[in-house]
Amino acid sequence: MPFVPKRVVRRVARRYVAGETLEQALGVVGELNSGGCSATLDVLGEFIEREAQADATRDDYIAALQGINSRGLNCNVSVKLTAFGLLLDEVRTLERVRAVVQAAAQHKNFVRIDMEDSKCTTPTIAVFRTLRQEGHDNVGLVLQAYLKRTQADIDALTDLHPSFRLCKGIYVEPEAIAFKGLEPVRENYRRCLERMFAGSAVRVAIATHDAQLVEDALGILRSKAVPRERYEFQMLLGVTEHLRARLVREGHPVRVYVPFGHDWYGYCTRRLKENPKIATHVTKALFGFGR
Repeated sequence: MPFVPKRVVRRVARRYVAGETLEQALGVVGELNSGGCSATLDVLGEFIEREAQADATRDDYIAALQGINSRGLNCNVSVKLTAFGLLLDEVRTLERVRAVVQAAAQHKNFVRIDMEDSKCTTPTIAVFRTLRQEGHDNVGLVLQAYLKRTQADIDALTDLHPSFRLCKGIYVEPEAIAFKGLEPVRENYRRCLERMFAGSAVRVAIATHDAQLVEDALGILRSKAVPRERYEFQMLLGVTEHLRARLVREGHPVRVYVPFGHDWYGYCTRRLKENPKIATHVTKALFGFGR
């Protein structure tokens, strides 16, 4: 990745990032809504180094919620706590996230707390628990199937009647705490998904581009007769669009994760590293094909 010119990554980014500005992102959300999908806005930028950056992130999210409301879009927001200062000051992080959750409530909207690498797992869950115990019912949490602790985390959150998003997880973690290899992660994903539906979760977001896991999830939904209001599929903007379209055609709720902002380069390089298929688009862009 260090050898790929930034201009090439920018060209590829157009597919996976909804621009640098809020207006550009809201335009993409409108198109997704017209195509039968709801959306989640993500303001790019994480692991900030200064409190002022965290304050700016808070303000950006409040502006995004106002924009969503003013346009009447079917869209919520997703936040990464390191962008709110989690690694600088946990108390101030909670204050900032609380402000966003309160702003969302004013607009009858919802905030999803993303999960990051393993050093953030416990404090992220703690922020979620505090907000739920304060009575904020418009906040949900992401859990990662590749972590060995996740089934226990699901059980520990039962009292909160949570809204979950379940994803595989993309961060590089030691084997002592994370499953390695495709099949072990898939198997734990299935176990976690069944545990969520068997428990107290009010809604479960099935976040995956893995066609096999989508089929497995559909089987679980059928076998448990899960009603539509209790689940949705979630996918990243620009990824496995054919699979997304199929789910929409079949009448399943589908939400698309829509990242935007000035930190598009960091986001795209992470996506490129985790998904070798995207390398095809990089190669075409590098040699001038598909313009």
